[in-house]
Amino acid sequence: MTAQFLVRMAAELALFSGVGFLIFALNDLAVDLIYFIRQFWRSATVYRRFPRAFAATMAESTTDQRFIAIFVPAWDEASVIGAMLKSTLVRLDYPNYRLFVGCYRNDPATTAAVESISDPRVQLVVVEEDGPTTKADCLNHIYDALLAYELDNKPAVAVVLHDAEDVVHPLELSIFNSLIDRAAAIQLPVLPLPDPRSRWVSGHYCDEFAEAHTKELVVREAVGASIPLAGVGCAIARDPLARVAALHEGTPFAGGSMTEDYELGLRLGELRLKTMFVRIPASPGSRAVVASRGHFPGSFGEAVRQKARWLGGIALHGWDRLGWSGGIGERWMRMRDRRGPIAALLLFCGYSAALLWSQMWVAEALGAPMQVTIDPTLATLLWINLWLLLWRIAMRALFTAFDYGWVEGVLSIPRLVVGNVIAICAAARALSLYLGRAPRVWDKTRHTFPAEYRS
Repeated sequence: MTAQFLVRMAAELALFSGVGFLIFALNDLAVDLIYFIRQFWRSATVYRRFPRAFAATMAESTTDQRFIAIFVPAWDEASVIGAMLKSTLVRLDYPNYRLFVGCYRNDPATTAAVESISDPRVQLVVVEEDGPTTKADCLNHIYDALLAYELDNKPAVAVVLHDAEDVVHPLELSIFNSLIDRAAAIQLPVLPLPDPRSRWVSGHYCDEFAEAHTKELVVREAVGASIPLAGVGCAIARDPLARVAALHEGTPFAGGSMTEDYELGLRLGELRLKTMFVRIPASPGSRAVVASRGHFPGSFGEAVRQKARWLGGIALHGWDRLGWSGGIGERWMRMRDRRGPIAALLLFCGYSAALLWSQMWVAEALGAPMQVTIDPTLATLLWINLWLLLWRIAMRALFTAFDYGWVEGVLSIPRLVVGNVIAICAAARALSLYLGRAPRVWDKTRHTFPAEYRS
């Protein structure tokens, strides 16, 4: 009786997860097809009529280098903020910018690290309340400091967002200056730096961003959906940012949101303003693109915390705050953004079914009085999902290899399991915090700044 119950339980779990995986896999396949059709079409038409753009030539052809403000919110970042600011000041190949760095009054170490940078292009903004509040709240205080600065100086053409551990590309401000008149917001790719001390946990971020910031954002733009901002390597045109602020009592960043960057991109889209994803090579003959880089969490616990914050802010609180609006493309992409909790549940059920079946097959092989059979319909579903999974694995390896080389492309295959386990744990944490109505504060992770980029 117990054996029959376990066989039945495994079958039910497999059926539930199998149907869900099929729906998700077909959804992903549609994104793949749109991406490759678009790339083929552009190669056959656009690139035959117009030369490819490069960041270096774009910077050389622009003479009016307008003022750009860079916002860097910082809480408990004494270990990285000084190195980040020094590196940014040395690396940026653009003369007209100012770094506004937000710190809290009860974080003297971070404040001292910023004050140690004696450069007129760095402005310390002290939040006169104890931190951490939310990252959005810190950004709103920085925005107020920009308003005060603009009273006596020329207004900024754009506001650029970066984190305290980012490695800023030398040409990114030139790109923003050249293109910001065409869109309300521009997002550059985010490419995590490989961490040799954490090839599995930190490495799985490389795989996910390589695919998302090569394919996913391109498809979003193609279907008419707004581009969600990543909070780093993105620029918001000054007038649209002021417009958002005017609609929300002078605060452009949603103070109660844990994913204020994502939300800002969608709110700009709701105002029928164009948001743009720009992936552009740095120079002719180079495959390297202009991107924001940095180390991502290297421990399992920190990765779970970070992804729980993303998942909770986008899939749970984001649903509450933003709802469903826009055309078919926009609603489709919001559905994809919010499928994280369901995907985690499907993964948990699928792994549970596989574990039960493997144990029962071992028991049967050892002579236990039981027979494990799979219904033919379920078997067909599992075979279809297997082929779709192989396609999905190939896509992940392909895009990872394109940005990081074939070694990382091969490693991305076993790292899929690591990412799945992190996703399951992050979904459980996000749901627990959401249902428990936990206070929304800056649940940041520990950061490191790469030694090779220190100045």
